[in-house]
Amino acid sequence: MDDIRVLQHRCLLNLERRIRDFGQGRPAEERCLRLQKEGDTLSYQGDSEEVGCYMAGHPLSKGSCYFEVTIVDTGVRGTIAVGLVPKFYKLDHQPGWLPYSVAYHADNGKLYNGDPVGQQFGPKCSRGDRIGCGIHSENIEAGITTVFFTKNSKEVGSVDVPLAVEGLFPAVSMHSMGEEVKVDLQAKWHLEEDESMMMVDSHEDDWGRLHDVRASGTLLEYVGKGKSIMDVGLAQARQPLTTRRHYYELEIVDAGEKCYIALGLARRVSILTAHDGKIFHGSGVGDVFGPRCFKGDIMGCGIMFPRDYILDEGEMEDWDQNGGRSALAHKGMKIVPYLEEEEEEDVAEVERGQERKKVTVFFTRNGKLMGRREIVVPPGGLYPTVGMLSSGEKVKVDLQPLSG
Repeated sequence: MDDIRVLQHRCLLNLERRIRDFGQGRPAEERCLRLQKEGDTLSYQGDSEEVGCYMAGHPLSKGSCYFEVTIVDTGVRGTIAVGLVPKFYKLDHQPGWLPYSVAYHADNGKLYNGDPVGQQFGPKCSRGDRIGCGIHSENIEAGITTVFFTKNSKEVGSVDVPLAVEGLFPAVSMHSMGEEVKVDLQAKWHLEEDESMMMVDSHEDDWGRLHDVRASGTLLEYVGKGKSIMDVGLAQARQPLTTRRHYYELEIVDAGEKCYIALGLARRVSILTAHDGKIFHGSGVGDVFGPRCFKGDIMGCGIMFPRDYILDEGEMEDWDQNGGRSALAHKGMKIVPYLEEEEEEDVAEVERGQERKKVTVFFTRNGKLMGRREIVVPPGGLYPTVGMLSSGEKVKVDLQPLSG
C-alpha cells in the first residue's frame, strides 16, 4: 500500500514538472476557433450561434505586460470580448466565463471574472475604440495577479484574478457575423502625465493630498483600516474649481463593505499625522438631500459661478492661513458642512468681508441634478475632494468631464 502511495506521489510530481516545463524551447502556438486571422486582423467566421475565440501563443509577463485590440467592425451585435485566459482554455467559451479567465466585454461594458454572469465595469465600446488589457503585478506566492483594462488609452479599472500555472494568455472572442478587430500584442502602456495622474506631493499632478487612498490612473482605492471615523481616507485635487473648470465627477467602481463614499468641495485640507488619525477637526452634521448611490452610479459636483465672479490670484497664496467651509455629498447624497473649531472666528471674518463671493454648489447623480446649496467661497477657492471609509471602496474620478 505504501509503495502505491509513493508511486502516486512520484506521478503527481512528474505531472506538475511537465506542466511547468510545457512549451519551453518550442515556438509560440496561437490557437483560433471560428475566427479567421490575417496578419493582425481577426474576423468572425461562425454562424452567430457559437463563440469564436483567439488565444495568443505567449502569456503576459513583466517584459510583455499589455496588449490592445482595435474594433474595426462591430458586426451584427458587437459581442466582442478582450481579456486573459489560461493555456488550455476552451475556445468555444467567451473569455471570462470559465475559471482563471477574465475579460472586458464591448457590447455591455461588463467585466466577466471566471463567471458567466458579468458585473458592471465600464463603458460600452464601439467601432474605432481601442480596448487594452494588461497586468500591473504578479503575486506568485499568493497565486494572484492584478489585471487592468483600458479604453482609448484611459484606464477603466482593475481586478485581482487567480494566476494559472502557465500564466494568462491574451484572448479575443466574437459571437456575431461581421465582427472584426485588429490585435496589437506589442502595444505599450504608459500612464499619461496629465490630470489622470494622481500622486502625492508632485507639482505636476492634479492630486495634492492623498491620505489612506491609493491612486492608479483615474482610479482611487481606499486602503485605510475603516474601523472608525478616525480612519477617513481623503483625496483632494491640487487646484480648485474655477469658471473654466467648474465641475467634476466620480463613478463608484466598487461600493466596498459599506459604501461610505463622499464627494464634494472643501477648503484645502492639511493631512495630519497618522498617530491621531484625524483629517477634519470638529464634526459634520448632514441633512437629507437625495437618494443613496450604489456601484455603477456616477456622482457629480460643481459650482455655478455668477457672471461677474473673479477669483483673486492672491487668494491662492493665503489659502493655508485661512479657514473656510466645504460641502460634501456621501452615499446618501447629504450635504455635510465641515468647520474647524479653532478657526471659526477667522471664518466669520472671511464671510463678512466676502459677501460678493457667494456661489451655488450643485450635485448630480447619473446626469440628473439632485440639488444645490449657496456657499461662501473661502480664500483660495473650493477644491474637489473625495472621501472613503470602508474596506474595498474604489472610484474613478474625472476632474474634467466633457459635460457639466
